[in-house]
Amino acid sequence: MIERLIAWSIRRRELVALGAVFVLVAGIQLLRTMPVDAIPDLSDTQVIVYTDYPGQAPQVVEDQVTYPLLTTFLAVPKVKVVRGQSMFSSSFVYVIFQDGTDLYWARSRVLEYLNAIQSRLPAGAKTRLGPDATGVGWVYQYAFEGPGYSPDRLRSIQDFQVRYALQSVPGVAEVASLGGFVRQYQVLLDPARLLAYGATARQVINAVRGANQDVGARTVEVAGSDYAIRGLGYFRGVGDIEKVAIGVGKDGRPVRVGDVARVTIGPDLRLGIAERDGRGEAVGGVVVMRYGENALRVIDGVKQRIAEIAPALPAGVRIVPTYDRSDLIHGSIKTLWRTLLEESVIVALVCAAFLLHARSALVAIATLPLGILVSLTVTRWLGINGNIMSLGGIAIAIGAMIDAAIVMLENLHKHVEHEPDRPHWERVFAAAREVGPALFMSLIIITLSFLPVFTLEDQEGRLFRPLALTKTFAMAAAALLSVTLVPALMGWFVKGKIRAETENPLNRWALRLYRPVLQWALRARWLVLGGAAGVLLVTLLPLASLGGEFMPPLNEGSLMYMPNTLPALSLTTQRRLLHVEDSILMTFPEVASVWGKAGRANTATDWAPMSMVETVVNLKPEFRVAAGDDAGPPDRGDGSAPAPHGRRQLVDDADQEPHGHALDRCADDPRGQDLRPRPPDHSADRSGYRARARAAPGHG
Repeated sequence: MIERLIAWSIRRRELVALGAVFVLVAGIQLLRTMPVDAIPDLSDTQVIVYTDYPGQAPQVVEDQVTYPLLTTFLAVPKVKVVRGQSMFSSSFVYVIFQDGTDLYWARSRVLEYLNAIQSRLPAGAKTRLGPDATGVGWVYQYAFEGPGYSPDRLRSIQDFQVRYALQSVPGVAEVASLGGFVRQYQVLLDPARLLAYGATARQVINAVRGANQDVGARTVEVAGSDYAIRGLGYFRGVGDIEKVAIGVGKDGRPVRVGDVARVTIGPDLRLGIAERDGRGEAVGGVVVMRYGENALRVIDGVKQRIAEIAPALPAGVRIVPTYDRSDLIHGSIKTLWRTLLEESVIVALVCAAFLLHARSALVAIATLPLGILVSLTVTRWLGINGNIMSLGGIAIAIGAMIDAAIVMLENLHKHVEHEPDRPHWERVFAAAREVGPALFMSLIIITLSFLPVFTLEDQEGRLFRPLALTKTFAMAAAALLSVTLVPALMGWFVKGKIRAETENPLNRWALRLYRPVLQWALRARWLVLGGAAGVLLVTLLPLASLGGEFMPPLNEGSLMYMPNTLPALSLTTQRRLLHVEDSILMTFPEVASVWGKAGRANTATDWAPMSMVETVVNLKPEFRVAAGDDAGPPDRGDGSAPAPHGRRQLVDDADQEPHGHALDRCADDPRGQDLRPRPPDHSADRSGYRARARAAPGHG
């Protein structure tokens, strides 16, 4: 069968070449629309159910909201596990489905069961589904700069102007607000006045709730025209609320809200705060990408929309990025493509050096771009984006992809050397027929070697499956090209003077070195086998002490620093601690900017309590050393001591005594003054402030 395919490819070589050109053009066009990201999405198929139950304690939320939802969602088809998290005023329920479950099918099933249980939940509980995003959906974060603007004003700009504009960008699932104040009307009751007027809190609540509404009536005809009758009752300010009547006093006068309470505009309950560069509290937002979208395209769309709305912002207000994953994506993809290009050039040079025929090297290299494009096209059709793992599979396969072409070319060279008078295309067919079937089967065996990787499940499978798929498809494409395109290209390019193998100095030197070693190994075969077994046993010693990591180190150009404070820490104290931490981090010469967050953003994808701090530390480009490189950053050029060595040293230094000492001062000083860190005094760390650091993922 393989011989017949080779014969058909040689007879219909023009058609084979036309098909190769079509594959090349189609692959390039499809490659331009391929979603790209830095790392594969390791998240489970998950649906988040968020419930807002204002003013309720965690135990009440657990008993009345979280537990009923958990027991109901256990019956949803294809559910693997259901988890719940109860917090003050909030409930998070995570419904995790089996691998391979379509996300939108899962959301529709959860919504069906949620509608069925809605009547069993408390009246004040407001339940909704979280965004259709995953754990790596936080692709872009930004902050507002507005000298002279209060936090509540900046938050209003974010909530009512910027957020809606960014949500309209294709691929954006949600834009979450963070920091600042949400303004609200607050009615502060005076118990003494309530008692004096004989009113109750319930009367005030019902009166305010009933007054804040418009009412409509019928129409009235005046001078031949119809006029709609409306009653305007929406509150326009504090004065409207103060004038709402709640009852009648003893002397017959109406009792108003302003008689028994003080009405003000104040902040809503704050569940998260933000801080930027140690300069004080800030306001920002988080762009959450929709599941399956192109991260790079979404980020570019967000940046373009921010540039469009910038002129419409109030004077002096501008939006600055605090986390941008596009830099990591561009760097990762650029590095991998450069590696692929370097490997291709090296393979071409090796082929040219050993064959001493440039056109023969071109035949071998021609299979690489076609095989790569076929592999990426199939993975794109399967819904897999381009990332360091999927492109890494191609990098692994490059060396083996051209093995068949090289062997077939060398065999043709032998035929040309020994049969100079034979018709050219007959020699091509004879050379391809002799080794083609065996080469095809060998490539198929190599293709099947990664099949065990497909048995991996959960996070392991999602991490390594893109690598295995691209490597498998690349090898399969190379096997097909070796018996179709390669014979046709050999007939067109392998012509003219072909040097014999013995005429190549490199080949002669290799043969003189190889043949004595081969003869000795055959004579002392038991010694060779015993030595190989000994080397294998020796390798078990370092293998036993070899450490392990789920993912290799990745130099993202940014860090995520995550200290944990005491669970009952107040917002005021946490705000001071966050300010001190960011101030210390900004003193390092490696740091370009710091974006700190305590608590959670206004999104169902973030359940962080106030005690959890997440700080994104962006490094300057000149200090973004390679991951695992022990060499320090360049000298600052001012004669001072070198900066701390690399990212790990930055984290270690941040955990030293100045950090804890400054936090102690902040906690001990009720005024919160002089928050800059003092020199280390090697005193005991009394703050109880624990810290850890990890490389910033796509923020999940």
